Amino acid sequence: MLDSSIFAPQENKVRMQHHSDKSLSDVHGSVDPMKRKAGWRRILAFLGPAYLISVGYMDPGNWATDIAGGSAFGYSLIWVLLMSNLMALLLQSLSARLGIVQGKDLAQCNRYYYPRSINFILYILAELAIAACDLAEVLGMAIGLNLLLHIPLLVGVSISVLDTFLLLFLQRLGIRKLEAFIITLVAIIGLCFWIEMWYVKPEPLEVIKGFVPGIPNKAALYIAIGIIGATVMPHNLYLHSALVQTRVTGSDRQSIKRAIRYNIADSAIALNLAFLVNAAILILAAAVFYKAGLHEVASMEEAHQLLAPMLGTRWSSHLFAIALIAAGQSSTVTGTLAGQIVMEGYLSLRINPVIRRLITRLLAVIPAIIVIVVMGETEVNAMLIFSQVILSMQLAFAIIPLIHFVSDRKGMGEFVIGRTTKVISWICAGIIIGLNLWQLTESGREWLTHTDHAWVKILIWLFLAGFVALLAITICYPLILRRQQRHHVMHNRSFDLTGLKPARPFRNIALALDFGAQDANVLSYAMSFAAADTRFFLVHVVESAPANTLGAASKDMESLEDQQILDEYLAAFAARSLTASGNIAYGNRVQAIENFTKTNQADLLIVGSHGHHSVMDILLGETVNTLRHKVNIPVFIAQ
Repeated sequence: MLDSSIFAPQENKVRMQHHSDKSLSDVHGSVDPMKRKAGWRRILAFLGPAYLISVGYMDPGNWATDIAGGSAFGYSLIWVLLMSNLMALLLQSLSARLGIVQGKDLAQCNRYYYPRSINFILYILAELAIAACDLAEVLGMAIGLNLLLHIPLLVGVSISVLDTFLLLFLQRLGIRKLEAFIITLVAIIGLCFWIEMWYVKPEPLEVIKGFVPGIPNKAALYIAIGIIGATVMPHNLYLHSALVQTRVTGSDRQSIKRAIRYNIADSAIALNLAFLVNAAILILAAAVFYKAGLHEVASMEEAHQLLAPMLGTRWSSHLFAIALIAAGQSSTVTGTLAGQIVMEGYLSLRINPVIRRLITRLLAVIPAIIVIVVMGETEVNAMLIFSQVILSMQLAFAIIPLIHFVSDRKGMGEFVIGRTTKVISWICAGIIIGLNLWQLTESGREWLTHTDHAWVKILIWLFLAGFVALLAITICYPLILRRQQRHHVMHNRSFDLTGLKPARPFRNIALALDFGAQDANVLSYAMSFAAADTRFFLVHVVESAPANTLGAASKDMESLEDQQILDEYLAAFAARSLTASGNIAYGNRVQAIENFTKTNQADLLIVGSHGHHSVMDILLGETVNTLRHKVNIPVFIAQ
């Protein structure tokens, strides 16, 4: 190595930028419970991921089914909520187990195992499910703002776009801060409904009778299906398997067992709180509307308008709206996180987090705005119901792979689920799949009766056939084909370091210079990575207005000064008998550096840190993060 003291850096820090295949890599392994003293502090460090999951089980999409069920059938469908919650608890515990043991989230496991064509379809379905979920959350928050502050729905939907930047800010503070924010919103929802129960004063014996299974009629069966479909959310299965990886888990058997046990406890506490909130909504509708003979109340607006006059206090309506806003806000945060996980997991693609979250939000906001503008605010509830139908249709394609993965001994080792758990899991999956097929059949029959166009009927039949075929492939693929030796048990993996050879020094090093304070660091690290015969290639991009327009022909003052500085750098290399050449480039920074690196066949690129983050990346540009995806050599950031 050459003497790096030639160019003394201000600070000796360096980071290697590479593509991370870890779920939510910016917060992956950011919480280490073992640093806490043994006891309740260590247990509390494990708790948190399930609270981010729980908000999906009390989002605005659940409210409509709970209100409809309570107003139409009183307390008789509470047992459906309990059954749905138990199914959700089982599936979320399986998702957490997958993330802890295999070190991959559900989307990554799908990409790693299923064929590329099937994966692409599963990815599209997952994105549609997240967009549908986000749509319900956006509309719920907009309805809450409208009910509480009389803000028009169109304005409320537009305001929800700002949630993207709120999430980015919270995530930069750390996963624990994000979890604390969500837990606070969950506490607000719970407090609002606890006060509502004090106003309502439901009859305890009648509530207890609601836990006895029974379906009064066909209409009740339809609502029960809606409750189940709105409770178990597909995006939560992707999300949970990633969030558990924010905790540092040891690789030994005891540490993994402890992590699984604590995360099951975390799920049980959080999802039972979600069950209490959903039960409170249904009980509220039963005690107020069903008892008064108002059996047709199904929308949140109707519920809000009727609560105050029937309970004799305006606070009942205000608390309802506040809880709705908190539910929409908390759910939208987790929905956008799920979008990031699905894209990174299925496509192995990481883009700017702000852009990714804007995409997720716009996929929900744009349809909502179009419907409100074209069809009016009266169609908002119909859109909410439609979002839940999309969610229920996608659910099977998340549950089936999950059960396959945690049942596979090759992938899970000794932590594979037992036979009893496997049977119960497939029963739950069978119930959900059966209900979805029934709902899809009924919807298809309705679609066919409402059209006389032959080509429309053909498209409907093709859609139904494609859905069933994809369902069959998702179920049967792991059972028919033998698994290739691609799955490994992460915690049992060991490496033999004796056969590894030391990496040779870099022979062609490209240096991207900005002629500022960071150059000293860039040049110093270049010396430390170089051998005696290393060649250095220096590049600086001129970004003045004339240079961007005319390129090398501009000859403006900035271009001339930059060329002079570059010549001084090259003279310093020559004075130390180092082989170096340089070039002044023009135009787009990323493209210019990428072309320069490839032209000179560099095997290492060193750049200086730009020193700005978040919103400033959008305003000033994010050269390094974009550049590292453009080149196929190591990229170091000197700070």
